[in-house]
Amino acid sequence: MGLVSMGSSVPQIGLDIGTDQVRAAILKPSGSGITLSGYARVPMSIGAVVDGEIVDPPAVTAAIKDLWRQPGIKGKDVIIGVSNQKVVVRLIDLPFMEQAELEGAIQYQAQDYIPIPVEDAILDFQIIGDYMTPADEHMMEVLLVAAQRDMIDSAVSAVQAAGLRLSRIDVTSFAITRAVLSGGSSVLPDSDEEPGEAVAVIHIGSGLTNIAVVEKGIPRFTRVSSLSGNQFTQAVANVLNLTFDEAERLKIESGLPDISGAAPDEPADSEDAQMRQVTQDALEREVNKFIAEVRRSLDYYLTQTTQVRTIRRILMTGSGAQLKNMPAYLEKGLQAEVMLSDPLRFVQVSGSVEAAVAADRMGAAPAIGLALGGVV
Repeated sequence: MGLVSMGSSVPQIGLDIGTDQVRAAILKPSGSGITLSGYARVPMSIGAVVDGEIVDPPAVTAAIKDLWRQPGIKGKDVIIGVSNQKVVVRLIDLPFMEQAELEGAIQYQAQDYIPIPVEDAILDFQIIGDYMTPADEHMMEVLLVAAQRDMIDSAVSAVQAAGLRLSRIDVTSFAITRAVLSGGSSVLPDSDEEPGEAVAVIHIGSGLTNIAVVEKGIPRFTRVSSLSGNQFTQAVANVLNLTFDEAERLKIESGLPDISGAAPDEPADSEDAQMRQVTQDALEREVNKFIAEVRRSLDYYLTQTTQVRTIRRILMTGSGAQLKNMPAYLEKGLQAEVMLSDPLRFVQVSGSVEAAVAADRMGAAPAIGLALGGVV
């Protein structure tokens, strides 16, 4: 794994292997900034990726090969992300030591902080900073990442079987946050939060939701949840006895009811109006579960930190974040400012890829963030 990138002047390819789709973003650094010069996505076979983990490497390999047949997608060296229950991110405090000494110490001390046997894990770390305790002990804060080896091996084999080379493996939540907060820094940029405040980033994908809390540019908390866009769709399918595709269409058309109480535009057909009402009721139940899960995650973080007292701003990305009226529901339920965040905010878009990325703007954050990790 590699959390740290020294930057590169050559195009970098972020490869996002998702539940429903696999995406590639190619970023090219230039004197005027960073340009998205290639972008494409193709469907992923159902069941090939479950809860963020590759369970059918040959099917994933086939999807990646198909992706590399798309216009403008070329190059062999890729950066992928991992995000599932087999990835653990911890901030730990250790006595100050030099980098070389720390590399050895991590191997011996990591077991105290991670639930994965060290012999079954791939470890990486980055020194965040150092400080003096009241007792004049020189300490350092270290960002530790551990990933289960078999999960990484499956991802590596799927990518390599497609004829590609892995230049780096990143944590997907780091990549997402990098894309929506800024294009700078190897891990994350500085944010504009005031002392005692943090910002949360929530990426609602089709099969997985990534939650991260960032304090002054440092990802101090990450969590993944299976409550995501597909679960919202499935709830509609179950209550109305529809196929998944029919429920997805109805979910997008209906959205959540307007939380402000404004009168909706009712369909002329009473049967359509009833179906929309049932759809919105089902979505509302699922979104309330989702809000409760996010609140538990954020509350847990706040109980663990001594510096941050509040999370006043939440940035949303992901295809599931586009559900009509979703930000307003989260804002009310979480008592924080919630806004959709644009993953293209910090990159220029080449004319040749404008149409492709515009059709998938909110879903592009992981792939773009992965590629950003290689160029900045």
